[in-house]
Amino acid sequence: MDEKELKQRTKDFAHRCVKLALSLQKTELARHIAGQLIRCSTSVAANYRASCLAQSKASFVAKLSIVLEETDESAFWLEFIIDEQIMKKEMLAPLLNEANELTSIFYASRKTAKEQS
Repeated sequence: MDEKELKQRTKDFAHRCVKLALSLQKTELARHIAGQLIRCSTSVAANYRASCLAQSKASFVAKLSIVLEETDESAFWLEFIIDEQIMKKEMLAPLLNEANELTSIFYASRKTAKEQS
């Protein structure tokens, strides 16, 4: 997967998370989770784009670390929605799978980048 495809994939992930967040119930807990999910999922896309413009290997690794943290946090909030029975697991499975796949991609990318430093 090249940089352009991954930029699109992270942006699509953010859009899907935002749509999910906006569809949640209007309870206090659901509003809190929605805000957290919107923040971290959009950060994945924005910080990946920033990592692509990094001016040094160290900057790239630092930005990629942020992307990895935010992707993993997105997975956490999706799991939390399931745990709190706000939405059924079956409905969230594709999005949670994407979060986990992105986490794996960014973990491997960071590891490779660190090894090449």
